[in-house]
Amino acid sequence: MGEILMTGGNAIRGMRLGSGTISGDVERGESAPRQRVEYWCDNGHRVEPSFAVDARVPEVWECTRCGLPAGRDRENPPSPKRNEPYKSHLAYVKERRSDADGMELLDEALSRLRERRGRSEG
Repeated sequence: MGEILMTGGNAIRGMRLGSGTISGDVERGESAPRQRVEYWCDNGHRVEPSFAVDARVPEVWECTRCGLPAGRDRENPPSPKRNEPYKSHLAYVKERRSDADGMELLDEALSRLRERRGRSEG
């Protein structure tokens, strides 16, 4: 491991010996040719990310201003995702069973409990 050089007496601003030039990595080489692609969200915001020319350009991109999905067609942007609210376990049970089903199950459970305790109330 290399040693850490201290610049200005602050360890956070240090750099490792042999880690490259301070002004940037010249050795990294040339970047791939790029293309800028316009996306539009439902609020009319324009987002213009850049992609490598040979990369597959996605149909939908997230708007960096409002977070809505953005599409390539300015006149017909994708509609916002519908977020389902959090449902409790009870809410899921109520979707599957009616109140009458619930009362029947409760009566069965109570009668079993009473039998175990030695009472036959009904």
